[in-house]
Amino acid sequence: MEAKQIKTASTPLQSKTSYRILLIIGFVHLLNDAIQALVPAMFPILQQSMGLTFTQLGLIAFALNLTSSLIQPFVGIYTDKKPSPYALPIGLCFTLIGVFGIALAPSFWFVIISVLFIGLGSATFHPEGSRVAYMAAGNRRGLAQSIYQVGGNAGQALAPLITALILVPLGQFGSIWFTIIAALAIIMLLYIARWYKFKMTEFNNNKKSSQEKTNHSSDSSKKVITFAVILLIFLVFARSWFHAGISNFYAFYVIDQFGSTIAQAQVYLFVFLAAGAIGTFAGGPLADKYGKRTILIFSMLGSVPFTLLLPHIGPISAYFVIFLIGFIILSSFSVSVVYAQELVPGRIGLVSGLIVGLAFGMGAIGSVALGILADLIGLQKTFIIITSLPIIGLLTFFLPSDKWIKNNNQK
Repeated sequence: MEAKQIKTASTPLQSKTSYRILLIIGFVHLLNDAIQALVPAMFPILQQSMGLTFTQLGLIAFALNLTSSLIQPFVGIYTDKKPSPYALPIGLCFTLIGVFGIALAPSFWFVIISVLFIGLGSATFHPEGSRVAYMAAGNRRGLAQSIYQVGGNAGQALAPLITALILVPLGQFGSIWFTIIAALAIIMLLYIARWYKFKMTEFNNNKKSSQEKTNHSSDSSKKVITFAVILLIFLVFARSWFHAGISNFYAFYVIDQFGSTIAQAQVYLFVFLAAGAIGTFAGGPLADKYGKRTILIFSMLGSVPFTLLLPHIGPISAYFVIFLIGFIILSSFSVSVVYAQELVPGRIGLVSGLIVGLAFGMGAIGSVALGILADLIGLQKTFIIITSLPIIGLLTFFLPSDKWIKNNNQK
């Protein structure tokens, strides 16, 4: 009787998709990433109010990503062993403190400290948020990750509107309104944490089964998996450098080349990030139909003609081109997470930390490097380098096929 109950309890995890939980965690992801995107959105404001250099702006972005992304694998490793439902609302409490700090920051170093708090909250949220999406996915993992990840991309897309509608008229102190958003996220995560705690028994049964399959993999398969994970991290790393370059410096490029105002320049970023959110959502269903590796290849190489064209077009055509770039290059955002989860089944926190955290967070190093480069050789030459980065996507052809991964997991 007991065995029958366990089987019955574990079945919903495999087949039933909890859309209510997915929508809530996706919306909280939107709120979290909107707060995180507040930092680069404030760059033009901080540059004017504090007279910061491009290098200093790059250091602020580095501080944010150092905590929000680079430590995610360590959080993931810990929560794989000891899942922590209430780490979700606790993490957003750190974010709340950081938002207060950045609104009142009188100096560059005070901004850095505030940004570290925001990053710490985000680092706590993402691995456990990805685990919640996995637990609620049932058999629709691609769609579930798309719903979860599109929330984050939509939150990032709000940053240019935040700048144009709130920060430009209200200045640095206008960011104080985001304390309300952080408080709302904390309340919603308390509800998620209770659901998460209730589902832990089912999830642990499924996790043990997945780990047993992984442990029985052959040595040759393990070598292929290790190579594929490293290559995937590098590819997401390259995509992150490109994303960081557009997010942090395209507004300055538009102002310099087209003579746009700060508010007008933010519209281009909104188009890019909004298109990325649409691409993120579309990527999951497209990967289910055409294969994850196919979408990864399309995401990187399909954007190359448009990224190379971007520095050489006028202000009107730039809207159309930046939209296509955002849609194509971020169509693999959720797909790369699901692809990695299937490569290494049973290690949801670690995989999320590596792909969403470490690899994407390497854009932090890119932010510093690109900021220094812009100060040394000029913004226009730096932007040419940024738009050439997607060519690295040629390496996606060396990733193992979906069929190989499926056959390996069935052994």
